Amino acid sequence: MHIDLRTVSIQPLRQTFDHLVRRFGDKPASRYQEASYDIQAAENLHYRPTWEPEQELYDTRITKIVMQDWYALKDPRQFYYSTYTLTRARQQENAEANFAFVESRGLVELMPEGIRRAALELLVPLRHAAWGANLNNTFIGGYGYGTVFTQPCIYHAMDNLGTAQYLSRIGLLLGDTEALDAGKAAWMQGDTWQDLRRYVEDTLVLRDPFESFVAQNVVLDGLLYPLVYARIVDEHFAANGGSMVAMLTQFMSDWFDETRKWIDAVLKVAAAESDANREQLQAWTCAWRERAVVALTPLACQVFVDQADEIVSEQLDAFKARLDKIGVVI
Repeated sequence: MHIDLRTVSIQPLRQTFDHLVRRFGDKPASRYQEASYDIQAAENLHYRPTWEPEQELYDTRITKIVMQDWYALKDPRQFYYSTYTLTRARQQENAEANFAFVESRGLVELMPEGIRRAALELLVPLRHAAWGANLNNTFIGGYGYGTVFTQPCIYHAMDNLGTAQYLSRIGLLLGDTEALDAGKAAWMQGDTWQDLRRYVEDTLVLRDPFESFVAQNVVLDGLLYPLVYARIVDEHFAANGGSMVAMLTQFMSDWFDETRKWIDAVLKVAAAESDANREQLQAWTCAWRERAVVALTPLACQVFVDQADEIVSEQLDAFKARLDKIGVVI
């Protein structure tokens, strides 16, 4: 019996879905395109929200930002569920390895008491701010428009939930359950935290998803993460015997560097769409920036005392330079 093996090339009848052909042409689509483009529910919505009947379930009029095509706000990371979860799984493995290294070698006992106490007082209350960021991004995911915009927001929400959990683990590692109780008490009652708490709670009642995006992801995170995780943890704590704290917060530092690319891309495209968009984004950014500076200065004072105003000013200058590059001049 003779078997003849040959390679046969079979041409597919269709390259991709019709809606992707209309947008990108008749060619094979990437997984990101298949999972992200033109899948926003837009027609045949069965009912209007009973709590706001003048609004459609998915309504572009809920925000003051106007886009001709909401799918222009694409994610440069091209995250869809598979790539997102694979990326975070690798980061989770690194974080677990860092926690295991610190615990197995008893590095907490080697940390200066002043740095341990400062880390607890600074980081544990921030888990409540991260929870607020989770809620804000969940809101944007629910009320924003266009899957390329809302999809990364729900990923962002879950990332903030993970950050809150990491901060809780740091509290348990450095101070046991009493540290979590003390952190909650500080968040609810401590003078240092009330401006930040007010900022977070005020963002929770915003009705414009794009303003929520600016207030949370652009302004608050854009100032808080460089101040807390870069300036205080990676520099100040590490230089004073607390390098293991930097190991435990590595995810936060890496995550901010990664997500900033997406946030900047969204803001740049939205601002370039029209002068009205740019002016609105500038107005929101300026208003929330002033409040963020007031909210974060007490955190800097808690660590740097007399240098706090100078350090916050440095962070503000860097934030302004970042936004200048993407066309939102403040």
